[in-house]
Amino acid sequence: MQSYKKILLAAAISLAFCANAAAETLKMGIEAAYPPFNNKDASGQVVGFDKDIGDALCAKMKVECTVVTSDWDGIIPALNAKKFDFLVSSLSITDERKQAVDFTDPYYSNKLQFIAPKDKTDFKTDKASLKGKIIGAQRATLAGTWLEDNLGDDITIKLYDTQENAYLDLTSGRLDAILADKYVNYEWLKSDAGKPYEFKGEPVVESDKIGIAVRKGDPIREKLNAALKEIVADGTYKKINDKYFPFSIY
Repeated sequence: MQSYKKILLAAAISLAFCANAAAETLKMGIEAAYPPFNNKDASGQVVGFDKDIGDALCAKMKVECTVVTSDWDGIIPALNAKKFDFLVSSLSITDERKQAVDFTDPYYSNKLQFIAPKDKTDFKTDKASLKGKIIGAQRATLAGTWLEDNLGDDITIKLYDTQENAYLDLTSGRLDAILADKYVNYEWLKSDAGKPYEFKGEPVVESDKIGIAVRKGDPIREKLNAALKEIVADGTYKKINDKYFPFSIY
């Protein structure tokens, strides 16, 4: 009888351990097509600033995290369909998105700025000068929304499923300019393809706050916020920041 009780106890402990292990595994959603924040390396592994931040937060929360990639257009519906537990993919905190998801505190601050060919020295970014131009942006982004809200009646707007496709159309001459996140443009301008291009004008949005999205009412939001405070306080955030940028984006 004593031996039987020990077997039952061992089985109960094993089941509890397995259940706890399962509960401590989370899935982070990432687009993986937005360098340097998120993309895939030559071996197909997801890399980038967002991935590193996500990993650091998971370490502070003492949970194991796996990456689930998603096309940008459907990334919030995928979160709400429980394909992942939180979304760390350079998502601007907007009132419209707040209707569908909850956000953590911002984990970096962004700006929106135009890029265009360097040899277009007379290129101006005021409304009158942009009239008639063809401007590109990624679909379902703050940049795309800003163009539609502020210049929709004056320019031709072309929206793309990925930022890379917008850059391809710019380099092939099908766009006069692109409006995008400054730090994504910053990275692309350093590439061979981006060298003939430059920032034009001042940022049209100076303080675009980027947050991690979770499902409405999910308590994981507070755990992520606590972990974010920890990685900022202990220098982990700065190490990740410095890996990608020679200036702070926090």
